[in-house]
Amino acid sequence: MTGGPPDPAARDLVAAEAGLKRELSQRQLTMIAIGGAIGTGLFLGSTIAIRLAGPSVILAYAAGAVITFLMTLALGQMAAKHSTAGSFGVHAEIYQGSWAGFTVRWTYWFAQVIAIGGEVVASGIYVRLWLPGVPLWIPVVLFSLALVVVNAMHVGAFGTFEYWFAMIKVVAIVLFILFGIAILTGLHHADVPGAAGYADFAPHGLRGIWLALPVVMFSYLGTEIVAVTAGEARDPERAIPRAMRATVGRLILFYVVSMALLLALVPWREIGSDRSPFVRVFEMVGIPAAASVMNFVVLTAALSSINTNLYLTSRMLFSLARGGHAPARFGRLGVRGTPLAALLASTAGMGVAAIAAKLIPGNAFVFLFGLAIFGGLYVWAQIFATHLVFQTRRRAAAPTRGRADTPTRGRLDAPADYAPWRVAASAAGLALMLFVIVTTWWVPDLRVTLESGIPWLLLLTIAWRFRR
Repeated sequence: MTGGPPDPAARDLVAAEAGLKRELSQRQLTMIAIGGAIGTGLFLGSTIAIRLAGPSVILAYAAGAVITFLMTLALGQMAAKHSTAGSFGVHAEIYQGSWAGFTVRWTYWFAQVIAIGGEVVASGIYVRLWLPGVPLWIPVVLFSLALVVVNAMHVGAFGTFEYWFAMIKVVAIVLFILFGIAILTGLHHADVPGAAGYADFAPHGLRGIWLALPVVMFSYLGTEIVAVTAGEARDPERAIPRAMRATVGRLILFYVVSMALLLALVPWREIGSDRSPFVRVFEMVGIPAAASVMNFVVLTAALSSINTNLYLTSRMLFSLARGGHAPARFGRLGVRGTPLAALLASTAGMGVAAIAAKLIPGNAFVFLFGLAIFGGLYVWAQIFATHLVFQTRRRAAAPTRGRADTPTRGRLDAPADYAPWRVAASAAGLALMLFVIVTTWWVPDLRVTLESGIPWLLLLTIAWRFRR
């Protein structure tokens, strides 16, 4: 990271993104962040982490929660100071320079576009569980059009839709926790391992926990979404930090408690990828058509992801255009205050990604998927790196205490702007994120993260050089 002064143009980046309407409430911000972090991975993908670590996966989820908490401390402070749609991309450019802002925003945009394409195809597959005779392209097109319309409306409409999408996922997890407690306390009889489920706590030792951590981190990726809404949030200085704190607390409860209950309800060696462990618990309590109920939850999780990612990609492309890193047309706003050109461009990218998911040979698309994974991890690492420079600048701007001639210009906005413990927290967070990124090299099926991410950064660096 570079600690030199930002480019003169970067000083005006926040002002350059003016025009977006501030209509999102703190309640909506919290649910958007929770919905962004709770994806299909919790309902379908937790089995991978459990296989790697066994019952000790709880420690991996707890470690992931710590990293997420540190990230929200850093990002929340910067988002409150610079409330803009470009969020961590703009922060990176202001405090680290043009290259960081360019690579962070383009990487995040591209990663989310790939993710949308995959989720769109997945949503069509989920529908075909109920309607097997329907061609895949029909639900794909209908869902895509509906969510593009939602995002083209004013931002308040997006916030309302996403609030209820996220609520469905939250209700499913809460019901899972309540049903699990009822079974374990004897209120509902079922043959479960109970405490015996933890007998072989760490079957693969510390290595298993280490390898499970990158998989677990994918469950927490998305928490950063709330910072992107800062440019359209009411009273962002207060709302963003509060929403991020509330989000982390709920995610820790949902993830750690859910995993702890799951391991006491289902023998971990019997948890397979053919059926969600959540379905097994719902079947234990006698919920009719448990598979269909969970299919509905997973479908709404996919639609929520598409909805949120369309919002994210349109705002990132809007920010890139306003910052001079993308064609100016993508920085224009429609009559409702939404970046329609950026939304349509991101939708086109979604269509290409969806087609690629079906037509491109498997190895090639896995390469793109690895880039999507790398994008999230890279952005989090850059958030920590940016915050370290942010704190250095805050300290340099602080007046020397006890001097009568201390100038008022450059005084800290608040005593909490700089604190040594914040520096230590972000340094620890950056070290942990780099550890997670490097660890993907040894995780089955995740080596592609580095194999695609490093060439991508080199390609972006070349593009950035030519752009200058």
